[in-house]
Amino acid sequence: MKTKPTLLTLIFLLMISIGFAQKKNNPVNIISGKVSISKYHSHDELSRMTKGELLNLYIERIEVIVNILPNIAFATKPGVTMESLGIPETKENKKALDANKEASVNYFDSTVEFQRSILPYSDTRDLISAILFYEETLKSLHTYNDFKTD
Repeated sequence: MKTKPTLLTLIFLLMISIGFAQKKNNPVNIISGKVSISKYHSHDELSRMTKGELLNLYIERIEVIVNILPNIAFATKPGVTMESLGIPETKENKKALDANKEASVNYFDSTVEFQRSILPYSDTRDLISAILFYEETLKSLHTYNDFKTD
């Protein structure tokens, strides 16, 4: 008598585990990570900041640039996937995208390590100039589509 409910329960649990075991094929974004900055600054604003604050702004801008610029031929904003670009989602293409993302992370990490140890020795004026240049570069991404021709 108890065999039937036990058997049905086991079958039910097996079906649920198979359903959850299926790997979801979520599309992978071409651009991921930090892709925007919270604020653009004027020269006067930056001049009033400490060198430590400037260093953090500088590193934040590098992170955004590292995440976007190498992929600018594909996208300038997050949410673009291989599928939306018409790129076949083969194992090789996914592996190449994963390798690219890993390389970007490694590059950013080593760059930040270098910047944190060496950048404090830089001239504050040069640091401000670099931040303003990076911000102008990031602003120009808003006009990227103006360069595309049909």
